[in-house]
Amino acid sequence: MLAAFTFNTAENLPIGLLELISESLRVSLSAVGLLVTGYGVTVAVSSVPLAHAVRALPRRHVLTGLLAALVVSSLVAALANSYWLLLAARLLTALAQALFWAVMGPAAVGLFSPAVRGRVVGALSIAGSLALVLGVPAGTWLGRQSGWQVPVALLAGLGLVSLVTIAALLPTSRPEEEHAAYGTRPDARRFATVLAAVALSATGAFTGYTYVVRFLGGVSGFSPSAVSALLVAFGVACLAGVSVTGALLDRFPQASLTAAVATQAVGMLGLYAAGARPVVAVVFLVLMGSALGPVFMTTQNAMLHCAPGRTDMALAANSGSYNAGIAAGAALGGLILPLAGVRGTFLAGGLLTVGAWVVLVSGRLLHGRPEPAR
Repeated sequence: MLAAFTFNTAENLPIGLLELISESLRVSLSAVGLLVTGYGVTVAVSSVPLAHAVRALPRRHVLTGLLAALVVSSLVAALANSYWLLLAARLLTALAQALFWAVMGPAAVGLFSPAVRGRVVGALSIAGSLALVLGVPAGTWLGRQSGWQVPVALLAGLGLVSLVTIAALLPTSRPEEEHAAYGTRPDARRFATVLAAVALSATGAFTGYTYVVRFLGGVSGFSPSAVSALLVAFGVACLAGVSVTGALLDRFPQASLTAAVATQAVGMLGLYAAGARPVVAVVFLVLMGSALGPVFMTTQNAMLHCAPGRTDMALAANSGSYNAGIAAGAALGGLILPLAGVRGTFLAGGLLTVGAWVVLVSGRLLHGRPEPAR
C-alpha cells in the first residue's frame, strides 16, 4: 500500500509543482507538462513488454528492484539541474511503475484466500487514491514552502521504507507457483471486453477531466479558491468510491464494474448538460469523482478473474490500456476544446464512457457468466 501511494504520488506530483519546476529550470509550462504526458505514454507502451521480460522472476525480487529504481530516480530528479536530466529520471520512474502495477496485484492477493481478492485490490486502490487526496496536495504545499526538490526527495524515503519491508518480509516463490498467478475463471472474450471498456472509459474520463479547472471556472463560474476546494472534494469522492466499491467487489465483481462506468457517464454528461448551475455542477463532479478510481480498480479485479493466461500479463495489459486512454483523452480534449469549447470535452467524454458501458453490458449479455455465489 505504501509503495502504491508513493508511485501514484510520484506520477502526479509535477501537476502541483508545474510552475515551480518551470521557473527553477527555466523551461515552459508545456515542457514541464511533458513530464506527466511522457510518463503516461511510457507506462502505456512498456507495461506488457516489461511484464513478459520478468515473468519467471520471483515477485519479491522484482518488487525490490522496482522500488530501488524508484528510490534512485527520485533522488536523481531531486538533484537534477537540467530539464533533460529530470525528464530521464521521470521516465525511469515510469518504467518502474509500469511493471509495478502488473506484479503488485498477484503478489498481494497471493498472500490471501481467493475469496477476499476484491478486498485486497480495494486496499491497494485506497492507497493509490490517497496519493491524489493527500500525497499530491501535501507535496505541493511542501514544495511551495521549501522548493520542489524537497517533496521529490521525500518520495525516495518512502520508496526505501517500502523496499526494505518487502525485501525482508515478502515470501520468495516462483510466480507460476502462486495461486494468484492465473485467473479464477479464464475467459478470453471477457478479457477482451474489459480491456476495450477500460480504454474507452479512460479516454472518456480524461477527455473532460484534463480541462476540469477551466470548466469549473468558465462554465460553472467558481472562483479559483473554490475550484481548488472542489478538486479536493473530487479526490475525497474518489477515495470514498474506492472504499465502498472495494467492500462489494468480492460479492458483485461484474456489477461493480458496470456501475462504476455508468456513474462516470452520468457525472460527465450531467456536467455537460447542467454544469452552468453551480450546485448541480458540484453534484455531478462528485459523481464523476466517485467513479474514476473504482473504474480502474474493478477492471484490475476483473483481470484477476478472467485472465486467459498469467494474471501479471493481463494486469499489465489493463494498465497499459488505461494509460493509453489517459494520453488519448488529453489529446482528444485538446482537439475538441477550440472547436466546441470546454463543455464539448465533457460531452465527448461522457459519450465515450457510455460506449464503454455498452461494451460491458453487451459482452455480458452475449457471453457473460452469472455473479459467483459467495
